[in-house]
Amino acid sequence: MKARYLVVLGAAGLCVMASTPIAADQSNEHSSECSGLPTHAALKSALEQARNTPNGGFNLDMWGTIVNRDGVVCAVAFTGGDRGDQWPGSRVISAQKANTGNAFSLPGLALSTANLFSAVSPGGSLYGLQHSNPVSTSVAYRGNAANYGEANDPMEGGKIGGINVFGGGFALYNRHGQIVGGLGVSGDSSCADHNIGWKTRNILRLDFVPGGVSGDPSRPDNIVYDITSQTGQQEGTSASGWGHPACSAEATAIAATLPATR
Repeated sequence: MKARYLVVLGAAGLCVMASTPIAADQSNEHSSECSGLPTHAALKSALEQARNTPNGGFNLDMWGTIVNRDGVVCAVAFTGGDRGDQWPGSRVISAQKANTGNAFSLPGLALSTANLFSAVSPGGSLYGLQHSNPVSTSVAYRGNAANYGEANDPMEGGKIGGINVFGGGFALYNRHGQIVGGLGVSGDSSCADHNIGWKTRNILRLDFVPGGVSGDPSRPDNIVYDITSQTGQQEGTSASGWGHPACSAEATAIAATLPATR
């Protein structure tokens, strides 16, 4: 009996010893996946700075998410005092935007989510894109809600997926011009989201953007306001095919003077 007891204890000890390095490896793997990308603290600081400037919206608090080039969530943050100080639904929307900005940008061409609005509308060149790559609800809503937006947000380490086609999502390019992931922000009007996200990326110095469709070489993936109304069409027609609806005259004016990309 004593020998059998020792065998069981020995087997249990081996299981504990074996499980410890696996957990450590998983933690290290997530850390290495996000190497070179902003930490939670850096994202939160940049998002707060950007949010606390005029952006042409409703002056609301924001969510922000960063994903790596494979779409793995690396950081989630908010600007308010508590997770309920900004729209709860915007947490996942910010992650969708980060995923979209990364997933549909390339080493030589950046598309912000604002650039996709007209392209995915009926008759647009990318109509139907918004129905692809659905959000992973198991990643989006897992874990303790008390940790949402904190350094241990449960979305971190998971592939969120999702497509969003209005302002607030961007690809991230480092100083070598390499695309390294995506940034998404949400919580205000879509036009203010674009302005806040643009400024956040600029503060993080991840805006070495190679090219885009905006027509402005200083702001290649900037929002395009070229939609004109057309009888019988709610959205109107975009002259370039990459247009986004205007939200306010102030937001439009701010977009035209956003910091030039590096």
